[in-house]
Amino acid sequence: MKDLSGWGRYPRLSGPLGAAFDTDAAAEATARLPGLVARGFGRAYGDAAVGRDNTLDATALDRMLAFDPETGILTAEAGVSLADIISVFLPRGFFPRAVPGTRFVSVGGMIASDVHGKNQHVDGTFGDHVEWLMLALPDERVVRCSRDENADLFAATIGGMGLTGTILSAAFRLKRVETGWIRQTTRVAGNLSEAVRLLNRTDTASYTVAWIDVLARGPSLGRSLILEGEHATPEQVESDALFPTPRTGRIGVPTDMPGWMLNAWSVRAFNEVYYRTGARKADCVTIVPWDSFFFPLDGVAHWNRIYGRRGFVQHQCVIPPAKAEAVLAEVLDRISEKGVGSFLAVLKRLAPASGLMSFPMEGLTLALDMPFSEKLLPLLSEIDALVVEAGGRMYLAKDATQSAETFAAGYPHLDRFRRLRGDLGVTGRMASKLSERLGL
Repeated sequence: MKDLSGWGRYPRLSGPLGAAFDTDAAAEATARLPGLVARGFGRAYGDAAVGRDNTLDATALDRMLAFDPETGILTAEAGVSLADIISVFLPRGFFPRAVPGTRFVSVGGMIASDVHGKNQHVDGTFGDHVEWLMLALPDERVVRCSRDENADLFAATIGGMGLTGTILSAAFRLKRVETGWIRQTTRVAGNLSEAVRLLNRTDTASYTVAWIDVLARGPSLGRSLILEGEHATPEQVESDALFPTPRTGRIGVPTDMPGWMLNAWSVRAFNEVYYRTGARKADCVTIVPWDSFFFPLDGVAHWNRIYGRRGFVQHQCVIPPAKAEAVLAEVLDRISEKGVGSFLAVLKRLAPASGLMSFPMEGLTLALDMPFSEKLLPLLSEIDALVVEAGGRMYLAKDATQSAETFAAGYPHLDRFRRLRGDLGVTGRMASKLSERLGL
């Protein structure tokens, strides 16, 4: 038995953890083990990558199989990390078309979660750029899925949280870039209305994201720093190194921080300094390395220890445009009133995604990191209710607490997903702690 949890370290779970050292072994385990889900690098925040009965470590499926520089299509096994993809292909002038907030994720995990980045409203999710994938089923079949072949299974697997089978390999498109630098512009919003207005006017920016001070109140509620980014050209880069190497986590958190250190006062002080520091760069353009723009926290090793032994919950919701500002204002007001601090509060625009169970929809998405405590659970229930009443939903890759009722209310294709799982015979065979909690 192994202690298992997501990156948030809540909930803390345990169970059998096996490993597959090649795709044949992964397919065999899928056919043999009940209540199974595959696990990559454990960066889902909650209980999505912990099997109901068995968990399969797929990180040894780490071979890159083929690359076509004319099309930018890379074929790789499911355990290949995003970090390795960038390390190999960025110096050759290629970058993934969609990346999440960390590069320490696997290809299989990015497909299962249908990850999105700062450019989702322009370029879609990772799943939108997958050409095909190989999927192992519990009935011993290995099937190829694409938009033209086993199309329903393909759509259900992208964003399906590993519940349709074990992803063995996939082919997906990279895009050409001239440098590894980003031309970043900082905008300042004094409140939530200004932040929403600035986000909605960034149609021409490839990458946009807003950091929000969640503890600001009154007329400063929702004050934000909005970052816009574009891949820099060689002419815009002042360094001789067109493709800088990433930071390697030389700063780190060596042990769990005491719980008393993270409170409303310390978070409020941090947010004040961060906001004022960013505000001094208003409308300034800077050239920053790719890793600090896309993956700012990857430079701090074990940063999840900041939240102490009890861990934290990352809550991410999306709310349709018509009600987004009003609901977000209510959410931020309740968080500020309760004094539940969050260093990491991120607001982005989203567009609809193609996966059957993909999270993105037209609207604004807010992601919050909050230290776990028993008093947090009622607040999260209140927020969930506000979100689903407005027609929104929560992201399964971040979820650790929502109820089966709020989940069902937010995902209109759930019945179709359940029927497909039943028809395939994977119900109960492919199962995680998340699927058990949410009644999948």
